Amino acid sequence: MGFSAWIHDTNLRVARSPVGRWFHLENSGHPRERKGAFFFTELRAGLATFFAMAYIISVNSNITSETGGTCVCPEESMKDFCASNSEYLLCVEEVKRDLVTATAAIAALSTFCMGLFANLPIALAPGMGLNAYFAYTVVGVHGSGMIPYSIALTAVFVEGWVFFGLTLIGMRQWLARALPASIKLATGVGIGLYLALIGLTYSAGIGLVQGGTDTPIELAGCAPQYISSETGQCLSSEKMRSATMWVGIFCGGVLTALLMMYRIKGAVIIGILLVSIISWPRTTPVTYFPYTELGTSMFDFFKKVVTFHPIKHTLTAQQWDISGHGGQFGLAFITFLYVDILDTTGTMYSMARFAGAIDEKTQDFEGSAIAYMVDALSISIGSLFGSPPVTAFVESGAGISEGGKTGLTSCMTGIAFFISVFFAPIFASIPPWATGCTLVIVGALMAKAAADINWRYYGDAIPAFLTIAIMPFTYSIAYGLIAGILSYITLNGIAWSLEKISGGRIVPPNREESDPWSWKVPGGFFPPWVKRAASGQKDFWRRDEERPTLEGEGESGSLHSSQQERITAEKAPAGNL
Repeated sequence: MGFSAWIHDTNLRVARSPVGRWFHLENSGHPRERKGAFFFTELRAGLATFFAMAYIISVNSNITSETGGTCVCPEESMKDFCASNSEYLLCVEEVKRDLVTATAAIAALSTFCMGLFANLPIALAPGMGLNAYFAYTVVGVHGSGMIPYSIALTAVFVEGWVFFGLTLIGMRQWLARALPASIKLATGVGIGLYLALIGLTYSAGIGLVQGGTDTPIELAGCAPQYISSETGQCLSSEKMRSATMWVGIFCGGVLTALLMMYRIKGAVIIGILLVSIISWPRTTPVTYFPYTELGTSMFDFFKKVVTFHPIKHTLTAQQWDISGHGGQFGLAFITFLYVDILDTTGTMYSMARFAGAIDEKTQDFEGSAIAYMVDALSISIGSLFGSPPVTAFVESGAGISEGGKTGLTSCMTGIAFFISVFFAPIFASIPPWATGCTLVIVGALMAKAAADINWRYYGDAIPAFLTIAIMPFTYSIAYGLIAGILSYITLNGIAWSLEKISGGRIVPPNREESDPWSWKVPGGFFPPWVKRAASGQKDFWRRDEERPTLEGEGESGSLHSSQQERITAEKAPAGNL
């Protein structure tokens, strides 16, 4: 038997097994088997997704550890937020190692469960954008933000359970579909610019820009020793001379972009690893392990290469007494809730559409309720590990483009993340200038949604622009969303009122070019399983097309004709679902 024949035979055997029927593989005999879904194709797709998004392990730990975690900064060092306190920085390095383990662990668990229970080729992990909001706005660098790290984790934990409840009643699905299209699109673009700005700064990027004195932001790019201790600014004569910045730009940015242009799989990982390898030797100007107390501690951990680093500082770090942070806690909670609705739901819909799983009539996708529940529980579990909110990743598209159609793809990705837990020393030793340009590139990919915004009608265009602009300008996703929604309500509410008061005589000249909006969405407010339960069906969890036809059901002893036509169409070879 040749290799190709063995592959075909194994694919067929797996498809006819309980595993194949569970995941709806082709030739499994399942009523909704997915055409083109084969065992080995799914495994390859899962690995493609992992390599496309494995950067999140290092990037999330770099960003989130900027909060300082549970480390306590002494009062005498609060002037510079412990930026020069070696004992505090050693503690922060421990937090970073904890977050490497936490990120890999929650990504493994949530992604595997997404595949196993929702049967979707969508991977989950702590979200880009959400982690930046968590780290730089809510908690702040070294705890300089609105609320402490432990209180922020409590907000994330509560958010997950609120999401779970909203999913059960269908509110989450309805909110995602009912929001104005311009705000949905602009949110992703604004988050992209926000990420790009972070990638260009010192804290989690290449250090190309910094806060200015005469201007809000200005050019930087100097080595740390040339930053003034008084003003925090780069010396003018040393700007754009940082060796680490140039390594990050050319090896982490230009090279990665070229590889992506030529559709090289794992381009982001290649760029990050190349910059990291260049930065690991201790005797170079770009070393990540200088001969300091902190650098030596980091290098000693790096030399272990393969080890399991238990979570010490961030595990169950929640603080439940929020009496002293009520208002700020509420703001953080509401923002997490709303941003996650947009982020996760939008990504899931786009990936489900990419995989061919969208029902065009209801604008919902197969397994949506379970998928949202898995995401909600993952958010709360991730907070127990010390992680920002978990969300769906657009990098799932890498696996889908490789042929991934079922949950087997996500299961394979989850297994790969589990293996990465034992390589914590490697992921903890990836410097911020290795991932800075990655953030810029991710921002560029997210910005493409701007092309779909309706720029012709000012009632859609101006709120969309404000959403995009306010996020990076205020360094806050929350303020951008608030600006966009309030401006949309104000402009379109006044226009609607004038139209009603004038009897339809005062309307914008190109009103017909506006994006239609209504709170009434296709498929109704409640999810299908709620409607089936309300009608008294005991097996309400089954989709209509999965129900056995009962004799005497209806006049013809079969399903309703429109329902039967839909089932026939879904079983036709032309569709995947």
